[in-house]
Amino acid sequence: MTINSTKQTHPHSVTDLCGPGAELYATALSSGRIARVEVESAPCLLEFALLHPDPDDANWLRPVPPTVALTQRLQPIEREILQRRRASIELAEAFEPFMAISALTPAPTHAITVLEGFDRINAALNLATAECHTEMLTIQPGGARPIDALTQALERDQPLTDRGVSIRTLYQHTVRHSPGTLEYVARISTGKVEIRTLEELIERLIVFDRAVAFIPASHDRSVALELRHPGLVEYLIKVFEQLWRRAVPLLEEVQYTPTPHGISGVQRSIAQLLVEGHVDEAIARRLGMNVRTCRAHIAKLATHLGSGSRAQLGFLIAQSGILDAPPGPCE
Repeated sequence: MTINSTKQTHPHSVTDLCGPGAELYATALSSGRIARVEVESAPCLLEFALLHPDPDDANWLRPVPPTVALTQRLQPIEREILQRRRASIELAEAFEPFMAISALTPAPTHAITVLEGFDRINAALNLATAECHTEMLTIQPGGARPIDALTQALERDQPLTDRGVSIRTLYQHTVRHSPGTLEYVARISTGKVEIRTLEELIERLIVFDRAVAFIPASHDRSVALELRHPGLVEYLIKVFEQLWRRAVPLLEEVQYTPTPHGISGVQRSIAQLLVEGHVDEAIARRLGMNVRTCRAHIAKLATHLGSGSRAQLGFLIAQSGILDAPPGPCE
């Protein structure tokens, strides 16, 4: 019972022999034996079989020669190494027939890879960025982006422009009033970078060298899809190009087609989404603005049309003809 208690307060491996244990073992080797009471401070010497009882006197302990102790410790390790070598040979022999078949067929391409977690998503984006040599296309919906997201994007995108990669990015019109986004654009625009904006965009999209695309696969963007199927990537590029042609360069003024009752282009877009049945939060998200701004526009719409309730507003929008007006070049 005393020995077990001592073990708990004296833990270490044989390769990390404690100071008292090493000193006492050396003394025992020099003198040929050592009194049992002297090793009470170093029970590891008995635990590791470096000392054994003296057959002539139980009060004394004799040292085990270090060559014998070393052999005893090495034997199980060597047996394990031998077993692992045999297992590796058996594995190689088991897979050899399949390796021969695989050598005759082209390696499969992972057309769709599910990336779960922001760390894995960012790691995949960083790798694709490092391998990009010619072009990156991006769609960044949602209006103003958080400072930490912009900092991370700058760290990822700056090396691209430094090595001559062209970047085309689509934002929503609301970023034109975001100092943080405008600062990011100013810092990244030293290379071959083009920025355009639209009032409404599809979800986030990043395409590298027209070979690999990334799209979100969950509402909170904690799951993403890495797409390498040529057909899928080409389809997404065509969607991007269609939006790009309708978008307005960041440094140009957005022009809206006049609508009846002095309704602005933004309010016309909100009116369309209201008639389609979207709630305030969904409308704000799609147009890249906060909910408070969205509700302020809705209030202006109600005032323009003389609406006294939300239900009446939808009816008046449909009857007013403002949705029948031809859309402007950026809508």
